[in-house]
Amino acid sequence: MTGFTTLDFAVLIIYLGGITIWGAWLGRGHKGGTDYFLGSRSLPWIAVMLSVVATETSTLTFLSIPGVAYSGSLVFLQLTFGYLLGRVFVSAVLLPAYYAGSLTTAYALLEERFGLGVRRFTSAIFMVTRLLADSVRLFATAIPLALITGWPYATSIIVIGVLTLIYTYLGGIKAVVWVDAAQMMLYLFGALVAVLGIQALVPGGWSSVLANARPEGKLAVLDLSFDRMTTYTLWAGIFGGAIFTMASHGTDQLIVQRLLTCRDQRAAQKALIGSGIAVIVQFFLFLMVGLGLWAFYEGRSFDSTDEIFALFIVEQLPPGITGLLIAGVFAAAMSSLSSSINSLASATAYDYWAPIVGARNDEGRILKAGKVFTLCGPAY
Repeated sequence: MTGFTTLDFAVLIIYLGGITIWGAWLGRGHKGGTDYFLGSRSLPWIAVMLSVVATETSTLTFLSIPGVAYSGSLVFLQLTFGYLLGRVFVSAVLLPAYYAGSLTTAYALLEERFGLGVRRFTSAIFMVTRLLADSVRLFATAIPLALITGWPYATSIIVIGVLTLIYTYLGGIKAVVWVDAAQMMLYLFGALVAVLGIQALVPGGWSSVLANARPEGKLAVLDLSFDRMTTYTLWAGIFGGAIFTMASHGTDQLIVQRLLTCRDQRAAQKALIGSGIAVIVQFFLFLMVGLGLWAFYEGRSFDSTDEIFALFIVEQLPPGITGLLIAGVFAAAMSSLSSSINSLASATAYDYWAPIVGARNDEGRILKAGKVFTLCGPAY
């Protein structure tokens, strides 16, 4: 057992400081609201794709998905098939409508069809539900971080919140997207490090893991049953995952804002569909980590499967590597939070403030107001 050492803290501090400074530097020289909230509609689709995946991947996803495979099998992967199908639908049906004009938020389209009142109403629903969801998510994130670092819940929340706010406020959507992309690569690298660690720690390595898992049915990916009591089936994954994604990626400002930063409709479609493929790969990697943990711990029981990966990181990996993976845990939390802060500020500025004060086309005033709303977001 190594615990969280001074070297691990040093690695974590270097990461947190570096990513904050880099994000702030990326956003220098904003010229207006479109630049601040939409990146002048010129961001590369690959960066947007990675940002979409990072935005929907929280710390809980990073730590809990391995627990699903630990206690079960790989059938959770069926849900991602529906995620991809839903993205294809959004790309074919909704994105052409979003790119038919110069929309600033997901709800501007509703104003064109049904009036300003409907736009404001749907935007308000987004803001309320996003604030509630992020409050719960941020607190839930502090629980495993407290377990790993030994910090009080409040300390973890403050560190994540303040540092994320700095680069989100200074850098705008450009910083959010590029930092998201970097953070996604970091936590995926962390998962790969865990896979390599399991190879070294389990006698016989991954050959042994797979050989022992097969007769236990833990390598199963598809469940074709129609049993309503079964948690994960192919049919539930396809239909449930697709419907969920149509809503979350087709109508939610959190994701639509990223898609509107692309150069054109085709680039946005590549980013969205590509993110669906990336999610499949990502979840498969997380599930394989869980399979390896099952072999390492020989299937012993834990109070919660969500804590297994966190304990492995702290107790089994060498100093420095532990810090790197904890940085990945922070990365997952910060990417989700930065996206929420920026999308809430953009919805407030474009859907409410600008129409009220008559500044729809005043880029300078929208930029100033947007920065104020960005600062206000975490306070809620």
